[in-house]
Amino acid sequence: MKTILITLLLVSPAAAQIPDKPAVVFQPSHQSDTGENYNEALTCDAIVQYAMHTPPYYDEHKVWSYFQPGLHHADTGTNTLKAHTTALENGKLSGYAWELQRSNEIAPVVFIGVHNNGGTNRHAVWGYIHDGDALEAQNRRLSDILIEEIARATDLENRGTHLDSSTGRNDYRCAATGRLAFYSVDENVNRAPYRVLLEIGDIDKSRSFLLDEGARRAIGAAIKKGLQRFLEGK
Repeated sequence: MKTILITLLLVSPAAAQIPDKPAVVFQPSHQSDTGENYNEALTCDAIVQYAMHTPPYYDEHKVWSYFQPGLHHADTGTNTLKAHTTALENGKLSGYAWELQRSNEIAPVVFIGVHNNGGTNRHAVWGYIHDGDALEAQNRRLSDILIEEIARATDLENRGTHLDSSTGRNDYRCAATGRLAFYSVDENVNRAPYRVLLEIGDIDKSRSFLLDEGARRAIGAAIKKGLQRFLEGK
């Protein structure tokens, strides 16, 4: 696997020596404190389950701290706050730190975080990649493909791919650049060469859509279609 990863870092996905069944990690949101009668964690997990049960099948894994004992912020918290990511509480890891440790043990080629947005007043889909990443162009391509397929399969507006520093959220910063960042796609934390965080729908604007099983199924299938396109260099 080490030889494969070195190769991936040097060439584009179209030319990379990607194994027949590359390891892929999905990270659904574990946030349950997302308003009355809505649980982002359960919605995102449903989307991921549909993606993982849609062909083609790779060496697919889910890292999810929801229900995991012995952690802090295992079912709440934000990806951009040090207190919810890197900090220890009474010697306990955060849910985010636990998820990223599990992902790094798997050593995936691709890491896909699945979340819902909030406060945007837009029925849309966004992609976020890490600012300053050595593989920023390839990660942007991954994000662009995934959100294109999701928008094509649903009525979600394609709001494009953005750098994680652009949100200006909270206080977690990349150790290399010093810029605000998303913990889960920071190359100093996440060793997968290709990493994207998807914000699918808005918790308020898209609530009925996100609670619909048909919509969840369509999003999951679209994610898998986009992943296939990326891995096959299409």
